Amino acid sequence: MVAAPNGHRAFSPSSERVWQADRYAWDMAGKRDVESDRLAVLAGEASAEAAIQAAAMAPEFEQSLNVPPDLTAAAFFDVDNTMMMGASIFHFARGLAARKYFSSSDLAGFVWQQLKFRVGGREDPESVKASREQALSFVSGRSVAELVSLGEEIYDELMADRIWKGTQALAQMHLDAGQRVWLVTATPVELAQIIARRLGLTGALGTVSESENGVYTGRLVGDLLHGKAKAQAVRSLAAKEGLNLRRCTAYSDSSNDVPMLSVVGTAVAVNPDSQLREVSRRKGWEIRDFRTGRKAAKIGVPSVLGVGALAGAVAATMAYRRRVK
Repeated sequence: MVAAPNGHRAFSPSSERVWQADRYAWDMAGKRDVESDRLAVLAGEASAEAAIQAAAMAPEFEQSLNVPPDLTAAAFFDVDNTMMMGASIFHFARGLAARKYFSSSDLAGFVWQQLKFRVGGREDPESVKASREQALSFVSGRSVAELVSLGEEIYDELMADRIWKGTQALAQMHLDAGQRVWLVTATPVELAQIIARRLGLTGALGTVSESENGVYTGRLVGDLLHGKAKAQAVRSLAAKEGLNLRRCTAYSDSSNDVPMLSVVGTAVAVNPDSQLREVSRRKGWEIRDFRTGRKAAKIGVPSVLGVGALAGAVAATMAYRRRVK
């Protein structure tokens, strides 16, 4: 045992090495947190800027209202399992697979990685990194115009009938009150904007992929719009648009979106996973469930409706490939 000064407990050489290893792990964890926060800020600000630019190109919002606009209040809706049954990126992947953009084994690998990321309920740095890389593999080297056109087609084929009517009615309630309504999602911003446009909403905050000369580079601006990045995007948009966040409302199904739900004055859990249901009860947040009682009772992990959609997508795609071989 090595003597310790000032009466503190002494350490053996072996325990000293363990302590140093723990300290290194803590330091690295701190650095990862700082880097994660930096990327979240970049992602949020990039998403807010993209959303405002896209909205500026759309027909003037106030002209479409039959009531005076409420300029300081807005509503923010998550997409996957909140506005849409299942996950939008998976429906998009199914559409791309049907067009032979990648193989059924590629789709199965993508599904598995995204499941670990989205259904885990907690953010794991390695899963987030892998999910990011999988998402980028969709678009790298492809033109923005091509994927936007495909997104329009795939929305009509696979997404339009999957909108939760109850959630759509909530969004319309805010529009009827003269408020802007934004989608907030980890889905690529171009696809998110298509969904928002088809639903008659103001616009969308989504993951921004870098592009040069109209072609995706395979890099993100910041990171996926997930967790803390969603909250940052909402704050950034509010600052740019002059919104009073205390007068704003946010809706989500996932405990991953607690940061976003916490930055607004009114939070509503829609089709909540078990963790968000518990948080909502503790915080006194409203809960809306548009699933049937049987479906809701079965749900014990986040985004399980997306899991079913994914499993069906993989099975159908593989069966199709076997038939055409």
